[in-house]
Amino acid sequence: MPRPIQALIHTDALTHNLARARDAAPDARVWAVVKANAYGHGIERVFQALRGADGFALLDLDEARRLRELDWRGPILLLEGCFEPRDLELCSRLDLWHVIHREAQIDWLAAHKTQQPHRVFLKLNSGMNRLGFRPQAFRSAWARLNALPQVDEISFVTHFADADGPRGVEPQVQRFVEATADLPGERSLSNSAATLRLAGADARVRADWVRPGIMVYGSAPDFPENDIAHWGLQPTMTLRSQLIAVQQLQPGETVGYGSTFTAEQPMRIGVVACGYADGYPRHAGTGTPVLVEGVRTRTIGRVSMDMLAVDLSPVPAAQPGAEVTLWGRGPRGTVLPIDEVAQAAGTLGYELMCALAQRVPVLTV
Repeated sequence: MPRPIQALIHTDALTHNLARARDAAPDARVWAVVKANAYGHGIERVFQALRGADGFALLDLDEARRLRELDWRGPILLLEGCFEPRDLELCSRLDLWHVIHREAQIDWLAAHKTQQPHRVFLKLNSGMNRLGFRPQAFRSAWARLNALPQVDEISFVTHFADADGPRGVEPQVQRFVEATADLPGERSLSNSAATLRLAGADARVRADWVRPGIMVYGSAPDFPENDIAHWGLQPTMTLRSQLIAVQQLQPGETVGYGSTFTAEQPMRIGVVACGYADGYPRHAGTGTPVLVEGVRTRTIGRVSMDMLAVDLSPVPAAQPGAEVTLWGRGPRGTVLPIDEVAQAAGTLGYELMCALAQRVPVLTV
């Protein structure tokens, strides 16, 4: 039989989480963000579940092509725009909308020969300081775009740095409102955190389009302040495996490379067919939560390439073949949120999703 590890993609949860974004931002249209191959879930696997979105947003031209090949005829937005002039040819051919965040992209458009003018989103650097025009240069960029016959419609976009924390978004919202005042065009500001926390009560934040990303994939954007249960989200990816061995430790015996865990009393441990070569975080130390047959326990010792060890004290009857949930949905309705595993490993749910290794079989359910 094949190695027992597998990942499950839960299409019902994807559809549910997208609906939560709509509920949180009434009257706004919704971009389903599918960058990084749909946050590691696979664009082809999530497409049917997310096709109720008003548009798809991503970075990669090849991923945009794949969406068109899936017969998506609605809007597709390139969140970082074009990377070189010839990318505009594919934008014309595939009817892609794209972000303009620097002068060179306007130059490329001005030289581009197209029969169909482009829909563009002019980006304001409102305080994130990654991409976008600073407020003092924003209007001149708009004026250049507005004069081009290659441009059909200009919309406006920015990205929040602190929608998930106490600093909040108000200074960035103010800069955006001032920079775009009296300019015609649709607006998009909200990521997942702003969509859930702010968009329902603040029409400026909600605007015309919201851009939910991580929330669509069952991760709370403001964890640990709030978890997925608080926001009514459901896990969309489960990573599960089985026990392939059981060991009985005596006091003083150690586990794994570096002997970082020492048993203080007699205990049973299980060895799981999952390691960092499968995408499980190597830096997840002793105490990282895990489910064995739906019962919460902990990892012990170092994660190795193909295996990790778990404490079987809470599940004394577990034997080889017992189901192990590394994150996601466990048996009998149990859930281990990916955010809890990520926090224990000092990272984010985003990274765990995107790091799922190619060798792990993936099933869509």
